[in-house]
Amino acid sequence: MILSEIGQIVFKEWIKTPEIRPDMNLKLDAFCIMPNHFHAIIFIGENKYNIRGRENGGKCKDECVDDCTNDCDNGHRDAMHRVSTAAQCIKIPSAVTIPSKNQFGPQSKNLSSIIRGFKSSVTVQVRKTNEYFAWQSRFHDHIIHNKIEYYKIRDYIIENPKRWNNDIFYDE
Repeated sequence: MILSEIGQIVFKEWIKTPEIRPDMNLKLDAFCIMPNHFHAIIFIGENKYNIRGRENGGKCKDECVDDCTNDCDNGHRDAMHRVSTAAQCIKIPSAVTIPSKNQFGPQSKNLSSIIRGFKSSVTVQVRKTNEYFAWQSRFHDHIIHNKIEYYKIRDYIIENPKRWNNDIFYDE
């Protein structure tokens, strides 16, 4: 793929991602910049933002009741989104446990903040010469669960340019 001026900006900004966020222990893997979209694999390693609940070997600091949480996630964390995967509960005086709504923490130091920062940086650079540039408002993410899935997704990304002429937006 021969990158346009915008593609070169996307490349430059993506490569800087781990350097800009060294505290998140990021590792870039396969990525592909296409004329109308971008694919990438990024690893978010263990860091101080995604280890909450593991300080005591996965044990809660305070006693948990019925595997529920009281400012405790019993080591069950989704590192990408920084939210608990354990049941969220509220303790009330009568010792009855009532499930509560899922409470998301601050949206920083997670995958969304990485993508938001990347897209923002690209937009600022591109709009210096192209005032009409805009990203799709959201992004699609997928947690890779095993090596088979990893290699399948990685191959898809690497082979993506070969499929460009079949894209509905392809224009010679």
